[in-house]
Amino acid sequence: MYEPYSHAGTIDFSQPENVQKMKNALEKVQSELGQTYPLIINGEEVFADETFDSINPSQKDQVIGSFQKATPDHVDAAVKAGNETFESWKNVSAEARAAIFLRAAALMQDRRFELAAWQILEEGKSWAEADGDVAEAIDFQEFYARETLRYANMSDVKQSWPRENNEMIYIPLGTGAIIPPWNFPLAIMSGMSGAAMVSGNTIVLKPSSDSPAMAYQYYKILKEVGLPDGVLNFITGGGGSIGDSLVGHPKIRFIAFTGSKEVGLHINELAAKLQPGQKWIKRVIAEMGGKDAQVVLEDADLTAAAEAAVVGAYGFQGQKCSACSRLIVEEPVYDEMVDKVVERAKDITVGPVADQQNWMGPVINAAAQEKILEYITIGKKEGTLVLGGEQVNKDGFFIEPTIIADIQPGDRLEQEEIFGPVLSIIKARDYDHALEIANDTDYGLTGGVFTRDQLKIERAKKEFHVGNLYFNRKITGSIVGTQPFGGFNLSGTDTKAGGKDYLLFFLQAKSITQRL
Repeated sequence: MYEPYSHAGTIDFSQPENVQKMKNALEKVQSELGQTYPLIINGEEVFADETFDSINPSQKDQVIGSFQKATPDHVDAAVKAGNETFESWKNVSAEARAAIFLRAAALMQDRRFELAAWQILEEGKSWAEADGDVAEAIDFQEFYARETLRYANMSDVKQSWPRENNEMIYIPLGTGAIIPPWNFPLAIMSGMSGAAMVSGNTIVLKPSSDSPAMAYQYYKILKEVGLPDGVLNFITGGGGSIGDSLVGHPKIRFIAFTGSKEVGLHINELAAKLQPGQKWIKRVIAEMGGKDAQVVLEDADLTAAAEAAVVGAYGFQGQKCSACSRLIVEEPVYDEMVDKVVERAKDITVGPVADQQNWMGPVINAAAQEKILEYITIGKKEGTLVLGGEQVNKDGFFIEPTIIADIQPGDRLEQEEIFGPVLSIIKARDYDHALEIANDTDYGLTGGVFTRDQLKIERAKKEFHVGNLYFNRKITGSIVGTQPFGGFNLSGTDTKAGGKDYLLFFLQAKSITQRL
């Protein structure tokens, strides 16, 4: 039997040996840039008529790799391969499936620096953020492997019945579409993929066009540890060209998606439409972003609150669905809190993240940079720009950490997801008003409160309507198995990734009765 699950931990980059290992990994990955990558359908390499490039957002003239622009015909072939393979994969024992993903976790641990290096170059993650992503990916493989064993050995019968044996077993669904985001290109991608496959399903994995190299590394690892051909089919290309073909395919049984609210709602709508030849209701697992708030009350430790707000707002350039986008401060300490946050944010170094000294890197691409700068322009009209606001270093997509104070409830900067290094600060009259503001968006993903008053903490537990609520700490950085992650309202379906319920979304319960 396996040891109980435990968190993979993080690498200490204050240690010279770890710094050297990361430098070596970056050098190795740099030497592998510029290759052309295939689609993988039923284990075979497939090439399309057109390709696109994944680029380094820190150095936009550097090509990470060239990837195939799949067509609807490729999608159809990948789904067919998944369905054919499902007939054998679903009968592989849970123990054998779990062993594959535990071997994958071990191999990911062995290649931890290299996997982080790919993210530093392809996504612009800092060393610490990239390592955290890899650690979470390892955790997902380890946790879900153990969970599939738990479900396989579960006999969920609530009440016996005379002269009958009754049992309920959990069986896989079929072939699913996995559509992950670019911002956690290994963790979320491998978490959704691994959960589906270890449960006995087959998948068609379509990574973001901003992070296909990282997804290909995951495919290579699974191939190396013995995943059968056809369980994971790898296709690349724009969501606009193949996304609807994949989601709408009549032989796709489920869709696991993480991304924007707009795309998630479109996927949900398309998946709900019955297609010719489809004989099931497709299951949609969606995580669709947030407009997350940290509330700071008059009695709080303001220094700790400022630190949490800055780390939460600017970790990975604010490109986390859990990022601290709104700082809601009680009026008596508002001015002091603004000053503390500004002073702390001034310490942030911005630049290419291959250099360990740069704490904050680029945003992901030109379109994101343009959108964020537009929001900053809006913010200057709605509130008071107190820090940043400019594009820097034209070699990449860099924007200064930006703080806009005096934003009012209902303003666009208070309501709309920006997904960049922009923090809005809002003044609340009192605690009632603070909670009202915190709950006034369409989202409900993460949130937090800084206070020393336990009664106020207990009230927030009941009234602050988010899927992940934190007190007196930052609102980013959930740990697999400890803080299951998922949101309310238009933040998604609250499937709680990294929790004991998550595999249920990739399984269906079958009740069996035998008369004696």
